[in-house]
Amino acid sequence: MAGPSFLKSIAEEIDATMARDPSAKSRLEVVLCFSGFQAVMFYRIAHWIWERKFHLIGRWLSTVAKIMTGIEIHPGAKIGRRLFIDHGTGVVIGETAEIGDDVTLYHDVTLGGVAPSIDSDSQRNQKRHPTLQDNVIVGSGAQILGPITVGSCARVGANAVVTKDVEPNTTVVGIPAKVVATRGQPQEPAPFVAYGTPTGDLPDPVARAMDGLMAEIVRLQARVRELEEGRKGEGSTDAPLPLEGEKGERRAGRGEGEW
Repeated sequence: MAGPSFLKSIAEEIDATMARDPSAKSRLEVVLCFSGFQAVMFYRIAHWIWERKFHLIGRWLSTVAKIMTGIEIHPGAKIGRRLFIDHGTGVVIGETAEIGDDVTLYHDVTLGGVAPSIDSDSQRNQKRHPTLQDNVIVGSGAQILGPITVGSCARVGANAVVTKDVEPNTTVVGIPAKVVATRGQPQEPAPFVAYGTPTGDLPDPVARAMDGLMAEIVRLQARVRELEEGRKGEGSTDAPLPLEGEKGERRAGRGEGEW
């Protein structure tokens, strides 16, 4: 953590906050009032200490940062340049998480680990947390769990639960997260989208599945009617089987001589 490079990192973090948060009125306001910026600065110092094997001090500093900012970043995580944490409260970034450049996280985001076994000793040197590549945006409340990869320029919608890899340039939403939009392969980074959710109508994968199911039911009903009409045209005297509700009504009317 050489002096000039650390100062350059601070300047980049401030500029990233100014660019992505319209509420930031000045650089001094970012330094004094923005918990996301403060948490990242604490992390940079704690990570530098952690890499020099002073693990207890690094963890203690990250705990102080959590108390002050409400954001928990393990000093062992690997975070690229210009990370922007908006609002920040409740963000958790695990020990083996990896984050690329120009990533944006909103409040209550978890980059959590999925234990491969119940033996804690066997987990210590394993990748347990996700990797977020460059220009990823993760909406508030999203949970990204396990040693998976979220590709560059991907968008994760609010409250999504992601347990599988996400391809680059795609938007995922829901529980479990499903792809709802794909932007192809742009030649330059995708434009910033607040909360990872584009404006306008966003397709709902559950509603889309229900619409497909209803369309299939309508098609089958039409086919059944065609078959019944065909039987009538052939002079069949067989009546269609009654529905369950119709059976109940006829059973109830037995005393009236209907059966």
